[in-house]
Amino acid sequence: MKRWICFVAGTILAAGMMAGCGSSGNEQEQGMSQAAADMAKAGASGTEGTVTISYGCWDSNQGELLRTVADEFEKENPNIKIDIQVNSWDNYWTALEAAATGGSLPDTFWMHSNNIYYYGANDQLMDLTPYIEASDKVDLSNYPEGLAGIYNINGKQYAVPKDYDTIALWYNKTLFDEAGIAYPDDTWTWADLKEAAKRLTKDDKSQYGFCAGLHNQEGYYNFVYQNGGEIITKDKKSGYDESATVSGIEEYFSYVKEGLSPEIYDDKARAEAIENGLCAMGLFGSWNLSGFASSDFMKENFDCAVLPMSNEGGRASIFNGLGNGMSATCEHPDEAWKWIEYLSSREGQIRQAELGIAISAYNGSSDAFAKAYPMFNTQCYIDMVDYAQIRPYSNQTSIWEDKAYELLKNAYAGKEDTLTACQNVANMMNEALAAED
Repeated sequence: MKRWICFVAGTILAAGMMAGCGSSGNEQEQGMSQAAADMAKAGASGTEGTVTISYGCWDSNQGELLRTVADEFEKENPNIKIDIQVNSWDNYWTALEAAATGGSLPDTFWMHSNNIYYYGANDQLMDLTPYIEASDKVDLSNYPEGLAGIYNINGKQYAVPKDYDTIALWYNKTLFDEAGIAYPDDTWTWADLKEAAKRLTKDDKSQYGFCAGLHNQEGYYNFVYQNGGEIITKDKKSGYDESATVSGIEEYFSYVKEGLSPEIYDDKARAEAIENGLCAMGLFGSWNLSGFASSDFMKENFDCAVLPMSNEGGRASIFNGLGNGMSATCEHPDEAWKWIEYLSSREGQIRQAELGIAISAYNGSSDAFAKAYPMFNTQCYIDMVDYAQIRPYSNQTSIWEDKAYELLKNAYAGKEDTLTACQNVANMMNEALAAED
């Protein structure tokens, strides 16, 4: 989830490259100063008779579109004002933790699978179960079971699904046309992807066929699950030492080792590689669509397709979603719930889809999202839900996930055997998972 581009068009593009998956958006300076102070702007009263409910998020593109939703909500609820606070992914969690420590969390804010346990198990989030049970607008059966389950801890529902995302293959149509290569479609396998990458890579490395950045959600996780591997097992053990996992990661790393992709270690460089024509293909999550649609370069040159399957026919796309939660110390919980309830209702979810904010989590609302971006094959993101794989998570995902990157770097760069690196990750991860019990 992430990405920042120094070009003018790229700046627009990068602003939306981070939500679902795990990160996104530029820091928005409007009303945003020091991080902890920003996030601490909780439900203060506005003019007499009105209540201001703060809403924290990390994607500036979505923040702008959500302002439209908030304006419409305020017309129907004139006694409630919504203060949307946007921060970058990294600063969001730093500020949120500081606000939680100081007892001044925003009234309502985005939750992610990596962090839900920390906030839910430590009494930082309001248990929304009573509100949901009393609501005639929110029924968890209307959302994919896997998404609703992410935010349930010991039978208590700490967030309501907001949206979901999958990962697709983006390709430069102009470069494909110049090379005389047919566009990717649902028949593509890893072999087709590799062959196209070879034909699109120039000898002087002024152009690479594929952008295989060191990234999990928008990178090797997809190859692992397509290959029948897993990152975390059902009994909460690491899957990094499984042969199918190792070979899936090796297939992804092979693009760098064979000179078909540059070495890329951060999201900014990954976005730049696509925007400046350095790479002809790359994997990107659906949360990027609003940013891509704002870029003339992307609209003119790019389109997307479902991810290629493994050579044995295995299909997968990493599936994740965000949730809307409420602070346990919110001073105006009823008003805050009204806002979450609207965002979670069929009406609110369809409206968010129509605006192209994200693929709304409410069952049956995805078509409206696809229609919001007719310039791209947006439907491909929705088509992959049938075989999508929930983004692997545990109670403390970020602890082992961040360390995994460090342990895989040498293998990614071809300086270490992939099997050895994956075994080291498995050992580290198993220790981290055991410490969660």
